[in-house]
Amino acid sequence: MKKKTKNIYVAQPSLPKLEEFIPFLEEMWESKSLSNGGKFHQQLEKELATFLGVKHVSLFANGTLALLTALQALRITGEVITTPYSYVATTNSIVWNNLTPVFVDVEPDFGNIDPKKIEEAITPKTTAILPVHVYGNPCYVDQIQKIADNHGLKVIYDAAHAFGNNYKGNSILNHGDLSTLSFHSTKVFNTMEGGAVISHDEKTKKQVDFLKNFGYTNETTIMAPGINSKMNEMQASLGLIQLKHHKSNIEKRQKIAQVYKSELQHVPGISFLPDYPGLDNYNYSYFPIFVNEKKYNKTRDELYFYLQKNGIFGRRYFYPLISQFSIYCELLSSKPENLPVAENFAKKVICLPIYSDLEINIVKKISKIIQF
Repeated sequence: MKKKTKNIYVAQPSLPKLEEFIPFLEEMWESKSLSNGGKFHQQLEKELATFLGVKHVSLFANGTLALLTALQALRITGEVITTPYSYVATTNSIVWNNLTPVFVDVEPDFGNIDPKKIEEAITPKTTAILPVHVYGNPCYVDQIQKIADNHGLKVIYDAAHAFGNNYKGNSILNHGDLSTLSFHSTKVFNTMEGGAVISHDEKTKKQVDFLKNFGYTNETTIMAPGINSKMNEMQASLGLIQLKHHKSNIEKRQKIAQVYKSELQHVPGISFLPDYPGLDNYNYSYFPIFVNEKKYNKTRDELYFYLQKNGIFGRRYFYPLISQFSIYCELLSSKPENLPVAENFAKKVICLPIYSDLEINIVKKISKIIQF
Protein backbone atom coordinates (compact mmCIF):
# COMPACT_ATOMS: atom_id res chain seq x y z
CA MET A 1 0.00 0.00 0.00
CA LYS A 2 1.36 3.40 -0.99
CA LYS A 3 2.19 5.60 1.97
CA LYS A 4 0.22 8.85 2.01
CA THR A 5 2.35 12.00 1.93
CA LYS A 6 1.97 14.14 5.04
CA ASN A 7 0.46 17.59 4.46
CA ILE A 8 2.81 20.53 4.95
CA TYR A 9 1.36 23.65 6.55
CA VAL A 10 2.59 27.23 6.53
CA ALA A 11 3.70 27.03 10.15
CA GLN A 12 4.09 24.29 12.72
CA PRO A 13 4.87 24.78 16.41
CA SER A 14 8.45 24.19 17.44
CA LEU A 15 8.22 22.02 20.54
CA PRO A 16 10.94 20.90 22.95
CA LYS A 17 11.42 17.30 23.97
CA LEU A 18 8.84 16.12 26.46
CA GLU A 19 11.49 15.23 29.03
CA GLU A 20 12.44 18.93 29.23
CA PHE A 21 8.88 19.82 30.15
CA ILE A 22 8.28 17.17 32.83
CA PRO A 23 10.38 18.77 35.64
CA PHE A 24 8.39 22.00 35.26
CA LEU A 25 5.10 20.09 35.45
CA GLU A 26 6.25 18.22 38.54
CA GLU A 27 7.20 21.46 40.30
CA MET A 28 3.87 23.04 39.33
CA TRP A 29 1.90 20.09 40.66
CA GLU A 30 3.95 20.05 43.86
CA SER A 31 3.55 23.79 44.48
CA LYS A 32 -0.10 23.87 43.32
CA SER A 33 0.68 27.26 41.77
CA LEU A 34 -0.91 27.21 38.32
CA SER A 35 -1.68 30.88 37.64
CA ASN A 36 -1.77 34.39 39.17
CA GLY A 37 1.84 35.37 38.56
CA GLY A 38 3.53 32.20 39.75
CA LYS A 39 7.23 31.41 39.83
CA PHE A 40 7.61 30.53 36.14
CA HIS A 41 5.53 33.52 35.06
CA GLN A 42 7.81 35.90 36.96
CA GLN A 43 10.93 34.12 35.74
CA LEU A 44 9.86 34.27 32.10
CA GLU A 45 9.09 37.99 32.31
CA LYS A 46 12.61 38.66 33.61
CA GLU A 47 14.37 36.36 31.14
CA LEU A 48 12.44 37.76 28.18
CA ALA A 49 13.26 41.35 29.18
CA THR A 50 16.96 40.46 29.24
CA PHE A 51 16.83 38.41 26.05
CA LEU A 52 14.89 41.02 24.09
CA GLY A 53 16.80 44.01 25.41
CA VAL A 54 13.73 45.78 26.84
CA LYS A 55 12.93 47.18 30.26
CA HIS A 56 9.60 45.59 31.16
CA VAL A 57 7.59 42.60 29.93
CA SER A 58 4.00 41.81 30.97
CA LEU A 59 2.88 38.33 29.98
CA PHE A 60 -0.60 37.64 28.60
CA ALA A 61 -2.73 34.61 27.80
CA ASN A 62 -2.65 35.58 24.11
CA GLY A 63 -1.56 38.38 21.81
CA THR A 64 -5.04 39.79 21.21
CA LEU A 65 -5.57 40.39 24.92
CA ALA A 66 -2.20 42.15 24.96
CA LEU A 67 -3.40 44.52 22.22
CA LEU A 68 -6.71 45.14 23.98
CA THR A 69 -4.97 46.00 27.22
CA ALA A 70 -2.27 48.18 25.63
CA LEU A 71 -4.95 50.45 24.18
CA GLN A 72 -6.77 50.58 27.50
CA ALA A 73 -3.60 51.22 29.49
CA LEU A 74 -2.85 54.38 27.51
CA ARG A 75 -6.49 55.53 27.80
CA ILE A 76 -6.86 55.87 24.05
CA THR A 77 -10.07 57.54 22.83
CA GLY A 78 -11.66 58.49 19.52
CA GLU A 79 -9.87 57.43 16.33
CA VAL A 80 -6.87 55.14 15.90
CA ILE A 81 -4.96 55.17 12.61
CA THR A 82 -3.92 51.68 11.56
CA THR A 83 -3.17 49.42 8.61
CA PRO A 84 -5.57 47.18 6.67
CA TYR A 85 -2.67 44.80 5.87
CA SER A 86 -2.58 42.77 9.07
CA TYR A 87 -4.39 40.02 10.92
CA VAL A 88 -7.90 41.04 11.96
CA ALA A 89 -6.99 41.01 15.68
CA THR A 90 -5.21 44.33 15.18
CA THR A 91 -8.43 46.12 14.23
CA ASN A 92 -10.72 44.05 16.45
CA SER A 93 -8.74 45.21 19.48
CA ILE A 94 -9.47 48.82 18.52
CA VAL A 95 -13.20 48.19 18.19
CA TRP A 96 -13.37 46.19 21.44
CA ASN A 97 -12.18 49.38 23.16
CA ASN A 98 -15.05 51.37 21.58
CA LEU A 99 -12.60 53.19 19.33
CA THR A 100 -12.83 53.92 15.61
CA PRO A 101 -10.23 52.36 13.30
CA VAL A 102 -9.02 54.54 10.45
CA PHE A 103 -7.24 52.62 7.70
CA VAL A 104 -4.42 54.12 5.67
CA ASP A 105 -2.38 52.60 2.87
CA VAL A 106 0.98 50.85 3.20
CA GLU A 107 4.32 51.67 1.63
CA PRO A 108 5.34 49.60 -1.41
CA ASP A 109 8.64 48.11 -0.19
CA PHE A 110 7.70 46.12 2.92
CA GLY A 111 3.92 46.43 3.28
CA ASN A 112 4.14 48.48 6.47
CA ILE A 113 1.96 51.50 7.18
CA ASP A 114 2.91 54.53 5.07
CA PRO A 115 3.91 57.52 7.26
CA LYS A 116 2.79 59.98 4.57
CA LYS A 117 -0.71 58.51 4.68
CA ILE A 118 -0.76 58.73 8.48
CA GLU A 119 -0.22 62.47 8.35
CA GLU A 120 -3.08 62.89 5.87
CA ALA A 121 -5.53 60.90 8.03
CA ILE A 122 -5.11 62.81 11.31
CA THR A 123 -8.24 64.59 12.56
CA PRO A 124 -9.13 66.30 15.86
CA LYS A 125 -10.46 62.89 17.02
CA THR A 126 -7.19 61.03 16.40
CA THR A 127 -5.38 60.00 19.58
CA ALA A 128 -3.18 57.07 18.55
CA ILE A 129 -1.41 55.19 15.77
CA LEU A 130 -1.38 51.37 15.73
CA PRO A 131 1.16 50.19 13.12
CA VAL A 132 2.26 46.59 12.47
CA HIS A 133 5.81 45.39 11.83
CA VAL A 134 4.69 43.18 8.94
CA TYR A 135 6.66 39.91 8.61
CA GLY A 136 9.00 41.28 11.30
CA ASN A 137 10.35 44.15 9.18
CA PRO A 138 10.20 47.39 11.17
CA CYS A 139 7.90 50.22 10.24
CA TYR A 140 9.53 53.57 9.51
CA VAL A 141 9.67 54.15 13.25
CA ASP A 142 11.53 57.47 13.21
CA GLN A 143 9.05 59.07 10.81
CA ILE A 144 6.08 57.71 12.73
CA GLN A 145 7.44 58.98 16.04
CA LYS A 146 8.00 62.43 14.57
CA ILE A 147 4.39 62.56 13.38
CA ALA A 148 3.15 61.37 16.78
CA ASP A 149 5.21 63.98 18.62
CA ASN A 150 4.03 66.77 16.33
CA HIS A 151 0.38 65.89 16.88
CA GLY A 152 0.44 64.63 20.47
CA LEU A 153 -0.44 61.04 19.56
CA LYS A 154 0.36 57.75 21.24
CA VAL A 155 2.02 54.93 19.26
CA ILE A 156 1.35 51.26 20.00
CA TYR A 157 3.19 48.77 17.79
CA ASP A 158 1.69 45.41 16.95
CA ALA A 159 4.98 43.50 16.92
CA ALA A 160 3.48 40.01 16.71
CA HIS A 161 5.97 39.07 13.97
CA ALA A 162 9.01 40.86 15.39
CA PHE A 163 10.19 38.75 18.34
CA GLY A 164 13.94 39.21 18.80
CA ASN A 165 14.43 41.52 15.81
CA ASN A 166 16.76 44.49 16.26
CA TYR A 167 16.97 47.64 14.18
CA LYS A 168 20.32 49.47 14.13
CA GLY A 169 21.46 47.51 17.17
CA ASN A 170 18.37 48.21 19.27
CA SER A 171 15.26 46.12 19.82
CA ILE A 172 12.34 47.09 17.59
CA LEU A 173 10.24 46.74 20.74
CA ASN A 174 11.81 49.84 22.28
CA HIS A 175 9.99 52.12 19.81
CA GLY A 176 6.62 53.72 20.44
CA ASP A 177 4.82 54.03 23.76
CA LEU A 178 4.06 50.31 23.94
CA SER A 179 4.64 47.22 21.81
CA THR A 180 2.75 43.94 21.86
CA LEU A 181 3.88 40.41 21.01
CA SER A 182 2.12 37.17 20.15
CA PHE A 183 3.37 33.79 21.39
CA HIS A 184 0.84 31.74 19.43
CA SER A 185 1.96 28.21 18.65
CA THR A 186 2.87 29.14 15.06
CA LYS A 187 5.16 31.99 16.05
CA VAL A 188 8.97 31.80 16.13
CA PHE A 189 8.76 31.89 19.95
CA ASN A 190 5.66 30.25 21.35
CA THR A 191 4.01 29.36 24.65
CA MET A 192 1.18 27.38 22.96
CA GLU A 193 -0.94 30.52 23.23
CA GLY A 194 0.41 33.70 24.75
CA GLY A 195 1.52 37.25 24.29
CA ALA A 196 3.13 40.22 25.97
CA VAL A 197 3.09 43.98 26.35
CA ILE A 198 6.45 45.74 26.36
CA SER A 199 6.61 48.84 28.57
CA HIS A 200 9.42 51.36 28.93
CA ASP A 201 8.86 52.34 32.57
CA GLU A 202 7.74 50.68 35.78
CA LYS A 203 4.64 52.85 36.21
CA THR A 204 3.23 51.79 32.85
CA LYS A 205 4.03 48.13 33.52
CA LYS A 206 2.09 48.30 36.79
CA GLN A 207 -0.86 49.83 34.96
CA VAL A 208 -0.77 47.03 32.38
CA ASP A 209 -0.44 44.37 35.08
CA PHE A 210 -3.42 45.75 37.00
CA LEU A 211 -5.57 45.71 33.88
CA LYS A 212 -4.70 42.11 32.95
CA ASN A 213 -5.88 41.01 36.41
CA PHE A 214 -9.41 42.46 36.39
CA GLY A 215 -8.12 45.92 37.36
CA TYR A 216 -7.18 44.94 40.93
CA THR A 217 -4.56 47.13 42.61
CA ASN A 218 -5.01 45.32 45.93
CA GLU A 219 -7.46 42.91 47.52
CA THR A 220 -10.28 45.47 47.79
CA THR A 221 -9.57 48.05 45.07
CA ILE A 222 -10.37 48.01 41.36
CA MET A 223 -8.75 50.88 39.45
CA ALA A 224 -10.35 50.22 36.04
CA PRO A 225 -12.57 47.62 34.29
CA GLY A 226 -9.74 45.24 33.54
CA ILE A 227 -9.92 41.74 32.11
CA ASN A 228 -8.59 38.30 33.04
CA SER A 229 -5.72 37.83 30.60
CA LYS A 230 -2.97 36.35 32.75
CA MET A 231 -0.58 33.76 31.37
CA ASN A 232 -0.66 30.50 33.32
CA GLU A 233 2.33 28.59 34.66
CA MET A 234 2.20 25.86 32.02
CA GLN A 235 2.48 28.42 29.22
CA ALA A 236 5.27 30.24 31.05
CA SER A 237 7.26 27.06 31.65
CA LEU A 238 7.07 26.17 27.97
CA GLY A 239 8.34 29.67 27.19
CA LEU A 240 11.34 29.20 29.48
CA ILE A 241 12.25 26.00 27.63
CA GLN A 242 11.66 27.54 24.20
CA LEU A 243 13.96 30.43 24.99
CA LYS A 244 16.86 27.98 25.34
CA HIS A 245 16.26 26.69 21.80
CA HIS A 246 15.44 30.00 20.14
CA LYS A 247 18.84 30.67 18.60
CA SER A 248 19.11 27.24 16.97
CA ASN A 249 15.51 27.45 15.73
CA ILE A 250 16.22 30.79 14.02
CA GLU A 251 19.35 29.37 12.40
CA LYS A 252 17.25 26.56 10.93
CA ARG A 253 14.64 29.01 9.65
CA GLN A 254 17.36 31.14 8.09
CA LYS A 255 18.66 28.11 6.19
CA ILE A 256 15.15 27.35 4.92
CA ALA A 257 14.72 30.94 3.70
CA GLN A 258 18.08 30.78 1.93
CA VAL A 259 17.09 27.57 0.11
CA TYR A 260 13.76 29.05 -0.98
CA LYS A 261 15.51 32.11 -2.39
CA SER A 262 18.13 30.05 -4.15
CA GLU A 263 15.52 27.75 -5.72
CA LEU A 264 13.02 30.44 -6.71
CA GLN A 265 15.09 33.53 -7.52
CA HIS A 266 15.05 32.89 -11.28
CA VAL A 267 11.39 31.90 -11.59
CA PRO A 268 9.65 34.56 -13.75
CA GLY A 269 6.87 36.34 -11.89
CA ILE A 270 7.94 35.22 -8.40
CA SER A 271 9.49 37.88 -6.17
CA PHE A 272 10.45 38.37 -2.52
CA LEU A 273 10.63 41.27 -0.11
CA PRO A 274 13.98 43.10 -0.19
CA ASP A 275 16.36 42.82 2.75
CA TYR A 276 15.61 45.54 5.29
CA PRO A 277 18.61 47.87 5.77
CA GLY A 278 19.84 48.05 9.35
CA LEU A 279 17.85 45.03 10.52
CA ASP A 280 19.73 42.71 12.89
CA ASN A 281 18.86 39.25 14.23
CA TYR A 282 16.01 38.79 11.76
CA ASN A 283 13.75 35.97 12.93
CA TYR A 284 12.47 34.68 9.56
CA SER A 285 8.96 34.62 10.98
CA TYR A 286 7.43 34.22 7.51
CA PHE A 287 8.55 33.62 3.96
CA PRO A 288 6.19 35.55 1.67
CA ILE A 289 6.42 35.32 -2.11
CA PHE A 290 4.56 37.61 -4.50
CA VAL A 291 3.02 36.37 -7.74
CA ASN A 292 2.98 38.61 -10.81
CA GLU A 293 0.41 36.77 -12.91
CA LYS A 294 1.47 38.45 -16.16
CA LYS A 295 5.03 37.13 -15.83
CA TYR A 296 4.18 33.88 -14.03
CA ASN A 297 1.33 33.14 -16.46
CA LYS A 298 -0.87 31.97 -13.60
CA THR A 299 -2.73 33.86 -10.91
CA ARG A 300 -1.76 33.85 -7.27
CA ASP A 301 -4.88 31.83 -6.46
CA GLU A 302 -4.16 29.25 -9.16
CA LEU A 303 -0.74 28.67 -7.57
CA TYR A 304 -2.21 28.72 -4.07
CA PHE A 305 -4.73 25.98 -4.81
CA TYR A 306 -2.24 23.99 -6.88
CA LEU A 307 0.05 23.89 -3.85
CA GLN A 308 -2.87 22.67 -1.73
CA LYS A 309 -3.60 19.94 -4.29
CA ASN A 310 -0.04 18.75 -3.67
CA GLY A 311 -0.41 18.81 0.12
CA ILE A 312 1.32 22.18 0.58
CA PHE A 313 -0.84 24.53 2.64
CA GLY A 314 0.61 28.02 2.41
CA ARG A 315 -1.32 31.09 3.41
CA ARG A 316 -2.49 34.21 1.62
CA TYR A 317 -1.29 36.26 4.54
CA PHE A 318 -2.87 38.90 4.53
CA TYR A 319 -5.88 38.32 2.31
CA PRO A 320 -8.44 39.69 2.26
CA LEU A 321 -7.52 43.05 3.70
CA ILE A 322 -9.15 43.81 7.05
CA SER A 323 -10.90 46.69 5.31
CA GLN A 324 -12.64 44.19 3.00
CA PHE A 325 -14.32 42.21 5.79
CA SER A 326 -18.06 42.88 6.01
CA ILE A 327 -17.79 44.37 9.49
CA TYR A 328 -15.29 47.01 8.31
CA CYS A 329 -15.91 47.55 4.61
CA GLU A 330 -18.47 50.34 5.18
CA LEU A 331 -15.95 52.59 6.91
CA LEU A 332 -15.00 55.64 4.85
CA SER A 333 -11.33 54.72 5.22
CA SER A 334 -12.01 51.25 3.74
CA LYS A 335 -12.62 52.46 0.20
CA PRO A 336 -10.38 50.42 -2.14
CA GLU A 337 -9.27 53.51 -4.05
CA ASN A 338 -7.66 54.77 -0.82
CA LEU A 339 -5.66 51.55 -0.31
CA PRO A 340 -4.14 50.59 -3.71
CA VAL A 341 -0.74 49.45 -2.41
CA ALA A 342 -2.26 47.27 0.31
CA GLU A 343 -4.67 45.83 -2.28
CA ASN A 344 -1.70 44.96 -4.48
CA PHE A 345 0.10 43.15 -1.64
CA ALA A 346 -3.05 41.25 -0.69
CA LYS A 347 -3.77 39.96 -4.19
CA LYS A 348 -0.20 38.74 -4.83
CA VAL A 349 1.05 37.24 -1.56
CA ILE A 350 1.50 33.61 -0.52
CA CYS A 351 3.44 32.79 2.64
CA LEU A 352 5.25 29.51 2.10
CA PRO A 353 5.78 26.93 4.86
CA ILE A 354 8.65 27.85 7.17
CA TYR A 355 9.36 26.36 10.59
CA SER A 356 12.44 24.95 12.25
CA ASP A 357 11.57 21.28 11.71
CA LEU A 358 10.81 21.66 8.00
CA GLU A 359 13.22 19.43 6.09
CA ILE A 360 15.32 20.94 3.32
CA ASN A 361 14.26 18.25 0.85
CA ILE A 362 10.65 19.33 1.43
CA VAL A 363 11.62 22.98 0.85
CA LYS A 364 13.12 21.96 -2.49
CA LYS A 365 10.02 19.93 -3.32
CA ILE A 366 7.79 22.95 -2.65
CA SER A 367 10.06 25.07 -4.84
CA LYS A 368 9.81 22.54 -7.69
CA ILE A 369 6.02 22.57 -7.46
CA ILE A 370 6.03 26.38 -7.76
CA GLN A 371 7.99 26.02 -10.98
CA PHE A 372 5.22 23.90 -12.59
